[in-house]
Amino acid sequence: MSDTQTLIENRPPSVAGLFLERVAATPDAEAYRYPVPASSGQGPDEWKSLSWAQSAERVYAIAAGLIELGVQSEQRVALASSTRIEWILADLGIMCAGAATTTVYPQTNAEESAYILSDSESRVLIAENVDQLAKAQEKRAELTDLTHVVVIDPAGVETADWILTLDELEKRGAARLEKDPDLIKERVGAITRDQLATLIYTSGTTGRPKGVRLPHDNWSYMAKATAATGLISSEDVQYLWLPLAHVFGKVLTSGQIDVGHVTAVDGRVDKIIENLPVVQPTYMAAVPRIFEKVYNGVAAKARAGGGAKYKIFQWAAEVAREYAKVSQDNFRRTGTASVPFGLGAKHKVADALVFAKIREAFGGNLRACVSGSAALAPEIGYFFSGAGIHILEGYGLTESSAASFVNPGEAYRTGTVGKPLPGTEVRIADDGEILLRGPGIMEGYHKLPEKTAEVLEADGWFHTGDIGELSPDGYLRITDRKKDLIKTSGGKYIAPAEVEGQFKAVCPYVSNILVHGADRNFCTALIALDEAAITEWAKENGLGGKPYAEIVSSPVTVEMVDGYVKQLNEGLQRWQTIKKFRLLPRDLDVEHGEITPSLKLKRPVVEREYKHLIEEMYEGSREA
Repeated sequence: MSDTQTLIENRPPSVAGLFLERVAATPDAEAYRYPVPASSGQGPDEWKSLSWAQSAERVYAIAAGLIELGVQSEQRVALASSTRIEWILADLGIMCAGAATTTVYPQTNAEESAYILSDSESRVLIAENVDQLAKAQEKRAELTDLTHVVVIDPAGVETADWILTLDELEKRGAARLEKDPDLIKERVGAITRDQLATLIYTSGTTGRPKGVRLPHDNWSYMAKATAATGLISSEDVQYLWLPLAHVFGKVLTSGQIDVGHVTAVDGRVDKIIENLPVVQPTYMAAVPRIFEKVYNGVAAKARAGGGAKYKIFQWAAEVAREYAKVSQDNFRRTGTASVPFGLGAKHKVADALVFAKIREAFGGNLRACVSGSAALAPEIGYFFSGAGIHILEGYGLTESSAASFVNPGEAYRTGTVGKPLPGTEVRIADDGEILLRGPGIMEGYHKLPEKTAEVLEADGWFHTGDIGELSPDGYLRITDRKKDLIKTSGGKYIAPAEVEGQFKAVCPYVSNILVHGADRNFCTALIALDEAAITEWAKENGLGGKPYAEIVSSPVTVEMVDGYVKQLNEGLQRWQTIKKFRLLPRDLDVEHGEITPSLKLKRPVVEREYKHLIEEMYEGSREA
């Protein structure tokens, strides 16, 4: 048995246990950095640090405070907050109390938040601020299990018997620990591998999100397996901005605890560009949308600088892509990332003119970025690779604790998601579906045994719903989606059928609608109107007697449909909203193979037929 296998197989039962070990091993080492607005209210944020011992003091106080509120082993404590230092401390506090964290996106509306809190039977809600508290107050009558809300940022909050601040919770916990100093050690010591640690709700095609049950062993395995890849070390500085309610963000906190490096935490996406030169991270995880934004920003800046600057940028971008493709290909064949002399010389010039500035914008110390949650456009990946920003794509799902595959360091291959983590098995089913098995796979869906049985076989193989192929040396390439569930480049799941159904309920003139957004940064729609209904409407709106194609191309018709799209968007989560749409020149039909005889939409056929309209809607949103 290898050292790696030994480390993984002898893992402790929980990340809570790993945290206690880390605190004991390096109490004075820096654990976290976080921003605090300047005391003057002017100028840049001040960054403060917490050592592992200081972090533990707060974590143990939160854990003891929750125990004081009556939270028992495996009972759920919900966390509705953006990414900030308190999210990590609260999550660790929940785990150290032996309880389980229910994650809630802060953008989730009151109705869906209430569903998650109710379905998970969460006893306590840790809410970021008055806005998150308001959602619980609005639905309080439905939340029969909820006994307390703890508010992180107390501005504007009126406390009551069931509402207290995080500071008050920590004070209660500290007082309890004075009387019972071994409380946390005992709670953590009692945690078993199969005990529930996290409940993450993921959108399903049926509309209601499903709670994915992830036991403590999932995170302990993830910590050891990510450390075993060799991609992170104790010398690293991680910049963590991803949503911690998402499994991708959450897994990044586990590996850090195992190796003990520094993590700088700030979930404000609008601060990323400002923060990178300050934090100077050695690695950062992101979703493709961030790399698309950076690329678009660099291209736009070059374009604004005039024709000559833009031509230089375009030339440099082509050099970067060629350099990346050649060097990756050579590394695969010979183990050396060499390039021909002429290409190397061009790359040196491009580096001085363009690439060095891009690396500086990322803080100057970036060794690698990990990209996940959706596919990164290969042309974007090759550009950054050639510019010296190495993007290691990975793959996983909420149901597999996020990280099932990741590209190995120097040997990464753009366009693939790399190799399985140590301890994770993969096989491709006869229909091309990717099946996974290993210690990262969920226990099942919360209170949904039938849904669990649909994806999880008795022998542990999990059906991902994605189609892929393995190279002879074990690199996975995702080629398609088996299910209609789509994911934006920001990592959000969307069930198009659900949105399409809602639009049909809103707009009386629609016949067919196809929502598109897989691996894109926003959703669009192709809309076909019902000929009889729209012809009647046309008579009353100055278009009587006109043919269908002329009616749907009229600005008056487009404006009318736009009103219904806006109405639809009002009832959707932000990431589900339709930003652009196009009206089709004719309705979809069986004859053209666009719908089945039972009138089901054939997505690939429609997307292929109207590819030009789809690309037109995304034109300018992503340079590649």
